[in-house]
Amino acid sequence: MAAPDHSGEHTRDYWFDLPPERIADRPAARRDAARLMHLPLDGGAPTHHAFADLPTLLSPGDLLVLNDTRVFPARIGATKPDTGGRIELLLVEPLEGGAWKAMVKGRLRPGTAIRLDGGLDGTALDDLGDGFWRCRFGGDAATHLEAHGALPLPPYIKRPPDRADRDTYQTVFARETGSVAAPTSGLHFTPELFRALAERGIRHAFVTLHVGPGTFLPVRAERLDDHVMHAERYHVPADTVAAIARARAAGGRVIACGTTVTRTLESAAGADGAVAAGAGSSVLFIRPGYRFQVVDGLITNFHLPGSTLLMLVAALAGRGRVLAAYAEAVAAGYRFFSYGDAMLLDRAGPARPPLSGERA
Repeated sequence: MAAPDHSGEHTRDYWFDLPPERIADRPAARRDAARLMHLPLDGGAPTHHAFADLPTLLSPGDLLVLNDTRVFPARIGATKPDTGGRIELLLVEPLEGGAWKAMVKGRLRPGTAIRLDGGLDGTALDDLGDGFWRCRFGGDAATHLEAHGALPLPPYIKRPPDRADRDTYQTVFARETGSVAAPTSGLHFTPELFRALAERGIRHAFVTLHVGPGTFLPVRAERLDDHVMHAERYHVPADTVAAIARARAAGGRVIACGTTVTRTLESAAGADGAVAAGAGSSVLFIRPGYRFQVVDGLITNFHLPGSTLLMLVAALAGRGRVLAAYAEAVAAGYRFFSYGDAMLLDRAGPARPPLSGERA
């Protein structure tokens, strides 16, 4: 039977009704107290749990892969000394030659002098399009942001960030600085939960993908075929490649914790499905019709209507089934988006056999 043809799908096919009160602007009182909907990929109705129940929903020998990126305080106000005008910058990533890529809210021209709040001077060099600029500063911008920047909470959280967000909008395993948004499914993990997973024989490993502002940008193209993903930097350690090989050789499943991990593993996979260690840049748009090479299951939060993240989830479970599960989540009072609840999508054991050439 020929595979379904998903070309010609539209962004509007991924919209759903979400009451504003379902959007979480604060985290659960305890990280692993968030709710968890389990959607078996092999069929069956969703079941409802607490995130702390995760060890009972996975199997011994499964491997959890998580994103260890750290969110940095990338948002900062600035003044144009020549005019006194105010702008806001979101410093996204360092570029070659000591420059930074920045998303700018306000008007600039090439050569405009800017002074970051806290006193660091710089210059807007080039308009990169879509609101992004290349800027250069007269000092260490990363250190300046740690002292004077603000945490870049998502735009659907309407309150300003507070001191508590410095902790709660960061995973307990964050270590590689570089993201302007948290890998939000990882926010639910606690040291106690990792111990419970280990006691059940469920191991974990890490990759790094630095989340860029593209994760919040709407899909402007009407047809999915016309959408172009923003590039995001990733790194896959050799230890993680080895852990995936061991899990597969033992019949375990690879469970991605988050869409960022999914995109990293699938981007790093070769034609034979083997994951390569090292650094890269992902522009992979995972949508229905995509054939997964590495990932057997996914833990993820509930995503924005019409987003590429929702499309990735639909690639695993099917658009109709995912939208039905989302409707059930809305009716059941689940909390949505970054500080909200989570979903586990997985196939019942055993995972695909080890690939040729893989060794435990």
